Amino acid sequence: MASSYSTDLKLELMATGENAGTWGINTNNNLNLIQQAIAGYEAVALSDGGTVPLAMTDKALSNARNMVLKFTGTLTSASTVTIPDSIEKFYIFDLSAVTGVTNLTIKTVSGTGFTAGEAAIVAAYSDGTNLNEIALNTLGGTIATAQIADNAITSAKISANQVTTAKIADNAITTAKISALQVTADKIAQSTITAAKLATDSVGPDQLISTGVTAAEYTLATVTVDADGRVTAASSGTVSAANMQPTFAKENSTNYTADADANAIVVYMSGGGGGAGGPWGFGPNGGPGGHGGLGYKYISITQPYTQPFTLGNGGSGGITNTNGQPGNASTFGSPTIFTANGGNAGQTSANNPGPPGNIGTSPGATFNLGPSQLNTTGNRPATWGLLTNGRGGANPAQAGTTGWVMVWENLGKE
Repeated sequence: MASSYSTDLKLELMATGENAGTWGINTNNNLNLIQQAIAGYEAVALSDGGTVPLAMTDKALSNARNMVLKFTGTLTSASTVTIPDSIEKFYIFDLSAVTGVTNLTIKTVSGTGFTAGEAAIVAAYSDGTNLNEIALNTLGGTIATAQIADNAITSAKISANQVTTAKIADNAITTAKISALQVTADKIAQSTITAAKLATDSVGPDQLISTGVTAAEYTLATVTVDADGRVTAASSGTVSAANMQPTFAKENSTNYTADADANAIVVYMSGGGGGAGGPWGFGPNGGPGGHGGLGYKYISITQPYTQPFTLGNGGSGGITNTNGQPGNASTFGSPTIFTANGGNAGQTSANNPGPPGNIGTSPGATFNLGPSQLNTTGNRPATWGLLTNGRGGANPAQAGTTGWVMVWENLGKE
């Protein structure tokens, strides 16, 4: 009876009484075939875009019988390696020398197999029909920390919501790990915001809670402050007449410096008077010049307090048959806080007398006193006896006088 061959490794199965004289040779050949199946290694070149069939030949060394097969080559398109059908065998495939390894499929001729995932060493077994890859997700057991390389855990390997609070060490969350706008108000404990955590100028008007106090400028104010330093109420006060004292009067331009005890002042100021109109020939008189504007201004001050002022000159009187000249304005402060304009000039006219000049105005004044301080004769009343300046020329061709300033100070004492 002739010899037959095993299904998986194609070993020669000698019949009783066969191979007389060659039995030892055939037995040694079988042992070599077994050795190739257990420990054999062979490099196999791949065909880019083609199929490389591995053979398992009866009674002969064959590449499909090797335990370890190392594939080599560069693949740019789908390529295949096949092992014979109907054999059951374990394989180790070394794919580390394959470029474009994901184009490679290893399978049985008629069955299925697997597509390589990376240029690494993989294991597989044939069950006689299909070739099955032995992957990590099909193996039992656990992988310890020592078996995981430091650079093996990448972001792509971690799925969403898999890192929980318990897996994060307290010292692992550093400033560099927190992107902008990731810490919201809900994540900040109220007790963690201390004065030391606030940078200079980091708290502005938008960060302050409104206290209901109307935004305004308050004079001689009464202010209520709570225990947290917030202004909760404010109102303006008034200056007591007993505290206001005249301390300064001038008829020439210079600077005003407040008394060190003063916290508010009232400035009275007049512009220069207008000049009277000249006579009309030897007949009618020219009209009188208008008085300089007169008014007062209440000003809250902060020490030290100094302001310049300029007093307007009076206008010149007109000569025969000509009008007078208007007076010049007086100003207080730089930039200007208060102005008293000069009076207008009197006019020459055939009528007797000629038209008078108008009284100057007082822009910026708390109150314009000019019109109210004229008596029936067109002169300032005796109550302004000391303040002779700022008047318009009364007689024909008479010049107006220079403006003046007087300051009353609130010295905060009786």
